[in-house]
Amino acid sequence: MKLLLDTCTFLWLAEDDSRLSDKARELFQDAANQAFLSASSAWEISLKHALGKLTLAEPPEVFIPHMRQIHFIESLPVTEGDSIRAGGLPLLHRDPFDRLLVGQAIRHGCVLLTPDPLIQQYPVGFAW
Repeated sequence: MKLLLDTCTFLWLAEDDSRLSDKARELFQDAANQAFLSASSAWEISLKHALGKLTLAEPPEVFIPHMRQIHFIESLPVTEGDSIRAGGLPLLHRDPFDRLLVGQAIRHGCVLLTPDPLIQQYPVGFAW
């Protein structure tokens, strides 16, 4: 199964945070599954860090690839098709980062690992 990590899921995994659900942790640790972090999540993390809304142990340009490498998470680039798919979604969720994740999950056949209940309104596989 292909797993697309929500931004908070990635951060909670990297920090071994107790908010990461047992189910999400189990799916992530299953060697049969392949995990991805969207380039849009890297942008969101970098932006929140620059605005002082997110503290990281290292600068984002070090933290993000380092955590991806440690946890065997692949980067998922944002394509034109992903952007178009996200733009065509119903306006059930206003967060552009989350809308892009939904669009990517749909286009790439991923299950989205997210605690966000608004995402459940979209026709995308999700787990938490």
